[in-house]
Amino acid sequence: MKMLSERQEVKVSKAKWDEEQWKEKPEKKQERTEEWTEERPEETSPEERPVPRPVNMESHVDPKVQVTYEPDTRTSSQYPFPGGGDDDAASYCTESGFRSHSTYSSTQLLAFLIRMEMLLFGVWALLAFISSSGTTEGLFEVSVWPDQALVKFGQSLMVNCSTTCPDPGPSGIDTFLKKTQVGKGPQWKEFLLEDVTENSILQCFFSCAGIQKDTSLGIIVYQPPEQVILELLPVWVALDEVFTVKCHVPRVAPLENLTLTLLQGNQELHRKNFMSVAVASQRAEVTISVRAQREDHRCNFSCHAELDLSSHGGGLFQSSSASKVLQIFEFSQRPQIWASPLLEVGTAETVSCEMARVFPAKEVVFKMFLGDQELSPFLFWEGDTAWANATVRAMETGDQELSCLASLGPMEQTTREPVHVYSFPPPILEMEEPYPLAGTDINVTCAGHVLTSPTPTLRLQGAPDNPAPGEPAWLLLTAREEDDGRNFSCEASLEVQGQQLIKTTTVQLHVLYEPRLEESGCPGNQTWMEGMEQMLVCVPEGNPTPSLVCTWKGTMFDLEVPQKATQNHTGTYCCTATNQLGSVSKDIALIVQGLDGGIGSTIFIIIIVVLGAGVITIALCLNYRPCKIERRKLPYRQKEKNKEEESQFAFQQAGKYFGLLVE
Repeated sequence: MKMLSERQEVKVSKAKWDEEQWKEKPEKKQERTEEWTEERPEETSPEERPVPRPVNMESHVDPKVQVTYEPDTRTSSQYPFPGGGDDDAASYCTESGFRSHSTYSSTQLLAFLIRMEMLLFGVWALLAFISSSGTTEGLFEVSVWPDQALVKFGQSLMVNCSTTCPDPGPSGIDTFLKKTQVGKGPQWKEFLLEDVTENSILQCFFSCAGIQKDTSLGIIVYQPPEQVILELLPVWVALDEVFTVKCHVPRVAPLENLTLTLLQGNQELHRKNFMSVAVASQRAEVTISVRAQREDHRCNFSCHAELDLSSHGGGLFQSSSASKVLQIFEFSQRPQIWASPLLEVGTAETVSCEMARVFPAKEVVFKMFLGDQELSPFLFWEGDTAWANATVRAMETGDQELSCLASLGPMEQTTREPVHVYSFPPPILEMEEPYPLAGTDINVTCAGHVLTSPTPTLRLQGAPDNPAPGEPAWLLLTAREEDDGRNFSCEASLEVQGQQLIKTTTVQLHVLYEPRLEESGCPGNQTWMEGMEQMLVCVPEGNPTPSLVCTWKGTMFDLEVPQKATQNHTGTYCCTATNQLGSVSKDIALIVQGLDGGIGSTIFIIIIVVLGAGVITIALCLNYRPCKIERRKLPYRQKEKNKEEESQFAFQQAGKYFGLLVE
């Protein structure tokens, strides 16, 4: 009983302590209420995004009701029934015999009930808040227009941000781009983004009933390939050497949508896209190396760029570079000069310069010089050989240099050859009287030219002796009619640089004499065949050439027109030749033979010829057999001698028979 009394005393003391704890001053309770009560957040500007704050569930309770929550730090042994532990409660009930009305006062019971009411109300408020929040969140959405943004570099973009919340709170867009709000409504805002130069992600946000939602818009900046640059390195490439084809686009975006294609003519050489290119190494270029072949000469190379933005809702942009022409060459040898080592001053000479094993031969350029004098070459080519011909005319004597420069693209070769320029005019041939009369004495002289150095050696055709060096050659003769048209030549020889040079001058002698009608040119007896076209034959001689006039029966007879021969043409014709020195006449007897007499004479001549041929054949046969039998026994020379004798004998026999037939 004593122990039970002590426990009861302990319980009573605990109850008293608990009662004291719940009888706090109203001021202290008010302070705790202010600590757990949070004011509503103030409205922020549209450009400022509100920072989410922790939501106090007490803010959802009626603000007129002050709810105070105090944490209880007492242990289970300190709780009076029914807040204590189970063992204590059982013991308390057993020992006290349900004497709670004597232990607890009405004040303590009221505090306990208030405490339980507060706990239940807090649970209800929390459940109401969770239910209200979920319903609001599920009812409003945030959207942005356009849903895809493709902007050309440096241009502007209009963005509309909207929500389905009936009474939205703070809202706006979050971006590092320059933005200007250009319009707004209860549930939307519109912004202008200026000078868009790089890709970015824009955030559009709205808050509704304390809940914030946002959505994002990806902005893609593009630059069409307006400039495409192609480089050929080098432009002139040696055969079988490697050249580089490079294409790049200075400004283009987005690079992952770009495709570059290298073309040779219309044939695709290489294609490159940039899907896997890292952002840090973004360079829109492609480079390939190609070995030069002959078929590549003068081929056009170009680069084509395509920017395909269809995956971003855009179009296809295309651009091409200017074409570049590739030059292939083979230039491995030096040019050769073909020219005489000796050039005569003032005389036109042809010189040539040739380039072998060159490609392309028709594009080789030649330049030729004689000293400082530039020549004008004419170009030719065939296969892999090119050459140039030029005419050179040296104006000064002495040693000079002939040079030829051949070039093809970046390559050039020069060849030089020494030449010697000499002066050697033809010798001078003088005749005292070029048109002497027959029987006149004339003097012919041959001399070297004064510009010839050294003095040449002279020789005059027809002169009895060669003159001494440096002396002229001469000839004295009497002109005859037979000398008319005779040529006299003067020859001069000169040695230059070990070569013997010869120059010749020729003069023709014209002897003047009276006309002549020789029998050879103007026969005195002529025969025509009746009925045939005939002309009177008479050609006079004389210098100057005489004129000829023929008359028949007192009338002029035309010597230029053929005449049909009749018996009336029989007679004597008188022909007269006249020139400045005199005249001469001659009679020509013309006989016209009849047709019968002409046929008989012709048959007679044919019979004689046939008989003569037969006799000759018989004679040869008669003399051939004995010679053939004996020929095997005779030596070679004897055979030839006998053959000659046999031939002579045969002709003699034939002559005899022919003479007999004629007689």
